[in-house]
Amino acid sequence: MEDFLKKYVDHLTFERSISPLTLRNYTNDVNGFIFFLKDSNIPSLDNIDRSTMRRYLGSLHAQGISRGSISRKLSALRSFYRYLEREKLVNVNPLLTLSTPKLEKRLPTYLDVNNMRQLIEAPDCSTPQEVRDRAILELLYAAGLRVSEIVNLDVDDIDLPSHQIRIWGKGSKERMGLMGKPAIKALKLYLNNSRIKLQGKKETDALFLNRAGGRISERSIQRLLQKYARKAGIDIRIHPHIMRHTFATHMLDGGADLRVVQDLLGHAKLSSTQVYTHVTQNQIRRTYLAAHPRSNQEKGEK
Repeated sequence: MEDFLKKYVDHLTFERSISPLTLRNYTNDVNGFIFFLKDSNIPSLDNIDRSTMRRYLGSLHAQGISRGSISRKLSALRSFYRYLEREKLVNVNPLLTLSTPKLEKRLPTYLDVNNMRQLIEAPDCSTPQEVRDRAILELLYAAGLRVSEIVNLDVDDIDLPSHQIRIWGKGSKERMGLMGKPAIKALKLYLNNSRIKLQGKKETDALFLNRAGGRISERSIQRLLQKYARKAGIDIRIHPHIMRHTFATHMLDGGADLRVVQDLLGHAKLSSTQVYTHVTQNQIRRTYLAAHPRSNQEKGEK
């Protein structure tokens, strides 16, 4: 089974354009399944049936693993078995008749306009790092980027005169992003001064650099977001995807077309973008109930 996993990982690495994070998650998820089979004294992937899979799902539930994580693990296993079937390495696919657990529908968390402004303005720009951080925050909000996308940006991907960004999204798909004047201003300040200081004598094309002059990491961006959220007095847990949620929500609240937001986010399916319409509908309802003089009036009341 370990040999099959190695072949599968090689296939993902060399034949499919997936991110390092996705590769790691798929590897860990399939590895966890193989460990379960060994603990259950199941010697081969051909000795698995529907009841085996149900026991596996039961063990995940017993460990307190969320439905979302279980769904992701099943997705990794389905991909694994599709590869094994295509390569004729197994005779049976036990996942064909297994349904994926229904996920709880959770609306994305986002910041209101005032909180977003406070977060972006939290860096005082007194050091090269803070100038960089301000540019990162401005760009995350301006373009709705994934954290992996902003980490992978090179200097040549930014076209300041046209206000455009060349973005390499999931599956190495290219799209163009847009940015407004505040992001342009923050990037100019960073590029003309702070980036040069951070880079030192190193040669690199990376747009955002760490203290050592190398490409900044996703973890570093996570930490700087939490740092400035505390400084701004924002009492919810901030992570990079909240910036993306906020971008989409504010765009739709401002009257943007759903398909335009889909293109800007780089969503392959419109359904991935439609979740934000639920957020804006909730906002509309709250506004109506707060503003309309008869919104809470009982029927028949004068």
